[in-house]
Amino acid sequence: MANKPYKIQTSPFVVPTTDGKTIKEHFGRATDGNSQLSIAHMIAPAGWSEPFQTPEFDEYTFIISGKKQFIIEDETIILSAGESIKIEKNTRIQYSNPYTEPCEYLAICLPAFSMDLVHREH
Repeated sequence: MANKPYKIQTSPFVVPTTDGKTIKEHFGRATDGNSQLSIAHMIAPAGWSEPFQTPEFDEYTFIISGKKQFIIEDETIILSAGESIKIEKNTRIQYSNPYTEPCEYLAICLPAFSMDLVHREH
């Protein structure tokens, strides 16, 4: 049978985390070897935060529910459900959810997310 011109993703790669965040990569390096683009469905628990990072990829975030805080360079931005943002590569950023409700969102990275490209600070 010939390959179909589409792929339905029913078993995304679940990225192991230690901070309570749920990451399900639907397309990308871990799921299907795609280095061009990654799409991940995330749920950041209340009180979650990550270290500052300076990724070598553009990142688009769409908030499904809750709120997410972004510190971009020296500016703090808060997005709510239905809002989205594009953050250009090589921008210093910190993501967090300092609120009492979980934040559910989609993250799309171009090129695909990679730990080698994210450059997290310690």
